[in-house]
Amino acid sequence: MALRTTAVLCNNMKKWAYNLAGFNKYGLMRDDCLYENDDVKEALRRLPDHVVDERNFRMVRAIQLSLQKTILPKEEWTKFEEDKLYLTPIVEQVKKERKEREEWEKNY
Repeated sequence: MALRTTAVLCNNMKKWAYNLAGFNKYGLMRDDCLYENDDVKEALRRLPDHVVDERNFRMVRAIQLSLQKTILPKEEWTKFEEDKLYLTPIVEQVKKERKEREEWEKNY
């Protein structure tokens, strides 16, 4: 019983923090906010074109809304349950490959 209560509380805190961050009010997803270093750029290169196009649309819309100093209507906000990590697994794979390559070059 205590574990279930803790899980519910933890999930509610995640939703609260997600909404507090504010990027969802512009229609962005968590992975849209990643800093674009070399690993993220490589991961973006590996994504299918339609996913990159969707990401670019969200980014341009968010920039436009920010310049207009407005946000989307509440029904268009990205919901915590709908936000999926589409880029993070690929970024982790790219980092792993880079570290493996660096280790290989160091040893051989």
